[in-house]
Amino acid sequence: MIRQNTPADANRPLGRVLVVEDDAVLALAIEDALLTVGATEVVICPSIACTMLALEEAEADCLVLDVHLADRNDGWALAELVDQLGPRRPTIAFSTGSPELIPPAIAEMGLVFEKPYDPLELARALASGRPRGFFARLRDAIG
Repeated sequence: MIRQNTPADANRPLGRVLVVEDDAVLALAIEDALLTVGATEVVICPSIACTMLALEEAEADCLVLDVHLADRNDGWALAELVDQLGPRRPTIAFSTGSPELIPPAIAEMGLVFEKPYDPLELARALASGRPRGFFARLRDAIG
């Protein structure tokens, strides 16, 4: 499913965002939040296969990756893949109930949001470029 913002929002920073999430309710909430903060296009991908097709169609400016998808238990592996696709890696946000299971080198590639979280907080963090995911909040908490 693809939704696009009106042309008036086309100059906002997020551009094309792939939401790789197999929970339809959460995916739609993330989509709505991303469109609210200015994403020009949001593509919801419920599987790795769908994500691969979406990446073949066009580059993504941002990826929101569910770590545990129904078809794979290592959704974070997509981050490694997009890192190899070209010189301009999209901004990545990991979405997971188990942030500790993401390999540390992979977690450093993007923001990590521990479920449950506010989709608008994720969207605002992506739009602002500030690292407000789980690990950034943890670093802030421990000083």
